[in-house]
Amino acid sequence: MEPILLAYIGIGIMIALSGIGSAYGVTITANASIGALKKNPEPFGSYMILSAIPGTNGLYGFLGYFLLSEHLVETITMFKAAAILSIGTMLGVVCLISAIRQAQVCANGINGIGSGYDLFGRSMILAVFAELYPIVGIAAVFLVGSSL
Repeated sequence: MEPILLAYIGIGIMIALSGIGSAYGVTITANASIGALKKNPEPFGSYMILSAIPGTNGLYGFLGYFLLSEHLVETITMFKAAAILSIGTMLGVVCLISAIRQAQVCANGINGIGSGYDLFGRSMILAVFAELYPIVGIAAVFLVGSSL
């Protein structure tokens, strides 16, 4: 296998898994929003913001591509290609799981807001905890990319 192909497989995995996680996560929160709207349509803005939060994980996968793109050249070594495959897979998996779990936190917040509780700020804070790990993952992509 050509090293450049291996590197692009890593990029593809990174973007695909992070995007799938975000799509799945946003669907979870959007479904919760629709249910909450039936009970309490007033705080739609809060529902919308909490629904969008899991979507950020897909952006991290896309950002990872830009951080690694300078290494995607025809003369890439097998070592660099393997590093890109590894770090891309890591970020993709982290973003996939984070987006889904973050969506579950946000969906519970949306359900609580729909029931009349003042939970928007607290839900945002709790959702950010899950956001930390993709941020650490993108920092790792940056560090690996810088060391190649």
